Amino acid sequence: MKRNIEKDYSPSCDRNKQPIIEQLMVHFEHCKNVLEIGSGTGQHAVFFAERLPHLIWNTSDMLDYHGSIQAWMVEAKLSNIVSPIEFHFGKNDWPSLDIDGVFTANTTHIMQRDAAQLMMETVASNLKSGAVFCQYGPMNVNGKYTSEGNREFDQHLKESGCGGIRDLAELIEWAAGMELVEQISMPANNFLLVWKVA
Repeated sequence: MKRNIEKDYSPSCDRNKQPIIEQLMVHFEHCKNVLEIGSGTGQHAVFFAERLPHLIWNTSDMLDYHGSIQAWMVEAKLSNIVSPIEFHFGKNDWPSLDIDGVFTANTTHIMQRDAAQLMMETVASNLKSGAVFCQYGPMNVNGKYTSEGNREFDQHLKESGCGGIRDLAELIEWAAGMELVEQISMPANNFLLVWKVA
């Protein structure tokens, strides 16, 4: 990640933002208030909020990332994006917002296993009936990597102290109360998982 004076910049966000927004325009069509878990640099937030003007995009992350998120927001001058709240699973309570959609990108494989499980359980237990959770990133299927590149990436993640790529079966088990309604193949061996609360 290249760090600028104010805004942080992630090349991967630029690469994946278009295919992601094409899916979010479908799956968040009826949402009014979306929470982004792990807004990171803030790039995704401003790109998606601009293209989903019918909803409010709520940003969140650990405090270290708030400066960059704010910088992207200031530049974008959008009325439907909300300043970041501090949110870290296991540390902060679920935000007191009327959320009917949740989005997260490239967080699940960074988290330790316990934190990834807590995220799935927390989202499932806090979203109301009919709400949508869109989860982007690399996933294993039936205990296997979907590409050799993902195998190498997973090894790098674990060597760097991250939790690593999770298997779909794990996520389904942890997400009791949510149904995986779509498993969309995305570029660069990623998926967009679309979960709905019964």
